[in-house]
Amino acid sequence: MKYPPKYHQDNNINHMIEVIKAYPLATLISVKDNQPLITHLPLIYNNEGKLIGHIDKFNPQAELLKDDNDVTIIFSGPQCYISPSIYATKQLPTWNYIIVHLKATVTAIESKESLKESLIDMTSFLEAPEHKFVLEPDNRSMEGYLDYIKMFEITITDWEGKFKLSQDKKPRDMESARAELIRANQKSIEQFLNKVFLNQDDLNK
Repeated sequence: MKYPPKYHQDNNINHMIEVIKAYPLATLISVKDNQPLITHLPLIYNNEGKLIGHIDKFNPQAELLKDDNDVTIIFSGPQCYISPSIYATKQLPTWNYIIVHLKATVTAIESKESLKESLIDMTSFLEAPEHKFVLEPDNRSMEGYLDYIKMFEITITDWEGKFKLSQDKKPRDMESARAELIRANQKSIEQFLNKVFLNQDDLNK
């Protein structure tokens, strides 16, 4: 059997772009001396089909985000355990998820004015649709950080969409798995945050 199964692969770039826009926090991977350097940071897909990001200049990975160096990027969508109990037919346990893997090259953008515009654009994108906060060009706090931020542009060379959503099951079971993915993600976030904040309260006593 060929791996991964074709029914778990989604080669529709528009579907992958939707994942990137909905879940912009990326895992950015570079390799130096056969050792991976990994940073988690938001990347924004722009109208030119490029990804734009910013990184602390003191991050060791920053020096690799230039000169058309190769990078690997992972965007993670919703995921959860699927119990056989949700199916109408007899099945085994599994795990469903949506992941986008990208291979790309990266170029540094040195212009401070471009960096400022990019920070404003990224904030506007992340604040949508309410836009309760607007990062103004004359924001003094932003000005103070510009010397400590490196901007980079990513050109995507290879796309891979992994949409494991019980596509090999009957339509009724596939719909049940979809509903479980929605339910489990909403519930698990609430349970996790309640547990974390409870533990923090205990530590502060």
